Amino acid sequence: METSKVKITTEFIKLDQLLKFAGLCDTGGFAKELVQQGQVRVNGETCTMRGKKIRPGDVVEVDKFRVEVE
Repeated sequence: METSKVKITTEFIKLDQLLKFAGLCDTGGFAKELVQQGQVRVNGETCTMRGKKIRPGDVVEVDKFRVEVE
């Protein structure tokens, strides 16, 4: 599994925005599809809320990619 770290400078970032920011999706529409199809895990649990607030310390996984939020 490929792991990367993403540093955010705000209190939180929405899940769909994080997927684009981390380079896991090219568009917001693709991010929305991934989330709605249950292909995204947040802290080990499947998440279907694209507006979920992701905070520093959270881990987001899509397929073989893992993003640690700092």
